[in-house]
Amino acid sequence: MQPMQLFNLAFRQNEWLAQRQSVISSNIANANTPGYKAKDVESFDDVMSKSVQMAVTDGQHLAPADGGNLRQQEGGFGEAEVLVSGNDVNLEQEFLKSNEVVRSYTMNTQIMRTFDGMLRSVTKG
Repeated sequence: MQPMQLFNLAFRQNEWLAQRQSVISSNIANANTPGYKAKDVESFDDVMSKSVQMAVTDGQHLAPADGGNLRQQEGGFGEAEVLVSGNDVNLEQEFLKSNEVVRSYTMNTQIMRTFDGMLRSVTKG
């Protein structure tokens, strides 16, 4: 992977994380709104699998088993229960999702900081 592609991927993930945090914040803000339905964004893996296909660029590379599509992990959060008011926001789930966003953003930032340090050490000679 070339350096600029890595920076572009990190930028796209940060944009996705910001959008997801905005949706989660909206869910939390409307936790007491009657009839409000919790929302979420499409997973980053799904977004990337639609725009980036894995490809074998060398005959010695292993071919992806599923034809190049990234797989989404099984599991996740259970279904939110619908409250009497018709509101299905579960604050515990929303806080867990928010924490997941923070961890992903932190990891993304640390990877980019490390990669930036590697590029700087190479260019200094």
